[in-house]
Amino acid sequence: IASTGNALDFGDLTAATAGIFACASPTRGLFGGGYTTTAVNTISYITIASTGNSIDFGDLLIVTSDGASCSSSTRGLFAGGEGSSGRVNTINYVTIASVGNAIDFGDLTQSVQRLAACSSRTRGVFGGGDVAPTNTISYVTIESVGNAIDFGDLTVGRENLAACSNGHGGL
Repeated sequence: IASTGNALDFGDLTAATAGIFACASPTRGLFGGGYTTTAVNTISYITIASTGNSIDFGDLLIVTSDGASCSSSTRGLFAGGEGSSGRVNTINYVTIASVGNAIDFGDLTQSVQRLAACSSRTRGVFGGGDVAPTNTISYVTIESVGNAIDFGDLTVGRENLAACSNGHGGL
């Protein structure tokens, strides 16, 4: 990000996957869920400072794709998406520095896919999604567990959106 130029090959995911969740700490990048020929619940990781293929990390609680994820420097959250029985409202979390299966964090305020997420060091924010599409924004405190709380509303309902943030604000 600090310089300009073309992208370079970093490595490959454990499988060619679409509709994937992604989040990171300063040292690791995590990729979870998505679909290959069918939806999957796998989580893989890379070490950001070195190139190479991703490595198996563990599994999400359920098979899901097209959700959103965010992180602090220690925890990664995977929320919402399309599960085997339709839209889901689950939030899973992992400790990024270790490997293992995801743990239940709580629930979003609604079952939704194609939403976006961003975060600060302490708060994860989830917005939009394909329910009509929705304008709902909700948040969680990343280092605790529990259900998401209403944050406010987007200016209009949106789906298939992206989000980014720094320590002070989210777009």
